[in-house]
Amino acid sequence: MNPSILKRRLLTAGFSVAVIGAAASLSACVPLVIGGAAAGTALVATDRRTAGAQLEDQGIELRTLSEVRNTFGTRVRVSTVSFNRQVLLTGEVPNAQDKQAVGDLVKKIENVDSVVNELGVRNSPSLADRSGDLLITGRVKAAILDARDLQSNAFKVVTSNNTVYLMGRVTKRESDRVTAIARGVTGVQRVVRIFENISEEELLRLQPSRAAPTKA
Repeated sequence: MNPSILKRRLLTAGFSVAVIGAAASLSACVPLVIGGAAAGTALVATDRRTAGAQLEDQGIELRTLSEVRNTFGTRVRVSTVSFNRQVLLTGEVPNAQDKQAVGDLVKKIENVDSVVNELGVRNSPSLADRSGDLLITGRVKAAILDARDLQSNAFKVVTSNNTVYLMGRVTKRESDRVTAIARGVTGVQRVVRIFENISEEELLRLQPSRAAPTKA
């Protein structure tokens, strides 16, 4: 896809992306099907969470970042995403003890139901590595946006160290479809699914009802 077209599509959808050189492609998928996913304020009306749940997830993210920063300072680099009270932790810590300690701390934060601890024990990535992750996220979002059979804002996409985390309340059909899309994106080395599974019938109930046409 032409980079200018990609950037325009992402901006139209409310996304931002840093354009940088692409990495080689490698497909893999690690299913991790458990509750939750996604934070963000865009497209609230069509988000599959309630408005209250969305606000609660935003509060969880803010409290989590504050607690981690106050407890561990700058020796860790932690990013958090909450969806339906489930928190995904990505980033880097210097040792396994800190990884465990961060996870234990977040579990005790108010309203957090569960934690997916994907923190890596390694040095902090370079600016080029972080920009590469942003580019991968942008590519995956653009590919989902191009898929006419998917509701793009139903998915939260997070990339860390070339691993793409997919989050949302989705059906098995949507889960399989979006996973295949993400695996085919240049630079993706691994795909981890953190989905709350719903039925097709529940999906229909979540869709906004269409007003009946008025007669002239």
